[in-house]
Amino acid sequence: MKFNSLLAAASVALTATAQPTGTCAPSTPDTFGLVAIHSGNAVQYAGFNAALRSIFAGLPSQNATCDGTDDGFATFYIQDSALFLYGPSETPQQIFVDRSGMGQGKIGYTVGDESGPRNGERTGWAIDADNHLQFDGSDLIACPNSIDGAYSIWASAGVANPAGNSDCVGIAARVEKSTDATRCTYSS
Repeated sequence: MKFNSLLAAASVALTATAQPTGTCAPSTPDTFGLVAIHSGNAVQYAGFNAALRSIFAGLPSQNATCDGTDDGFATFYIQDSALFLYGPSETPQQIFVDRSGMGQGKIGYTVGDESGPRNGERTGWAIDADNHLQFDGSDLIACPNSIDGAYSIWASAGVANPAGNSDCVGIAARVEKSTDATRCTYSS
């Protein structure tokens, strides 16, 4: 998924949707990238990235190690309502959400068989009828971040500006289906 095709696809209506896969780990799951949608905000059309065990939008470099070229955007797939980064099957990187009072909607990822945080939730991800990725039926939140002008991505936990952030906005995470995904290991 190249940046130009990602941006172009974000500006037109999509007909393809990514669907959850079956109960067995697929060898080639339905993969997709994500684009932030919030009209009138700088995060509009920013592609999602994975780095430092967090999810971002608009991060200039995610420093992933890939089987091919790192196009700068994270690739995801859903299996049994759990969200994963598309990478080597022997060391899966699974997304978690911590909606506790301490986590306030923190989205992160674990590597391999690591357990997530004590209050981490691993399932509840789905793609809605509008082709947006949601967690537990809610859209996501983007907060301006100090890392190279990127936005950190959070799940809704009833906190408008989680973890002391400011100027956070609700976003739709538009799904962009990927047909030629490259497996990557995202930075820890």
